Amino acid sequence: MNKDHERTATLEELEGDVWPEPPTDSTGLVKAVHRLRRVPLGELTPYELGRLIGQDTGLPWTLPLALEILRETAASQNEGGFYDDDLLSAALTRRPETWVAHPELAGELREILHLLTGLSPYIEHDRARFLQASQGVD
Repeated sequence: MNKDHERTATLEELEGDVWPEPPTDSTGLVKAVHRLRRVPLGELTPYELGRLIGQDTGLPWTLPLALEILRETAASQNEGGFYDDDLLSAALTRRPETWVAHPELAGELREILHLLTGLSPYIEHDRARFLQASQGVD
């Protein structure tokens, strides 16, 4: 499947898995994830992508898109002198198994991290954990 088609497709379409409506007493996050799975990938905001990634939802599609956004915004983020981003944190805090399954994405995220300066102490902690978790993955 090409990238342009993926951008117009929803996670439900890409995964071939339609989730039922969440129970009425579900948390706001659960309801949001269910709703976001029905939004075309190309229409998701960085915040929405971060929410999906933080719940390990659609990672084969959401992580590459997130990394593309992070790479595109790295230079402008550095100009502010302080980089603290929910999308970056969501990507960095995935389980080590994610990076073993997607070594090319781990390599790309390591490259992006080399472009970033002025990370907050919280993001620095996530960065260090990611680098350790992805060590030897490629």
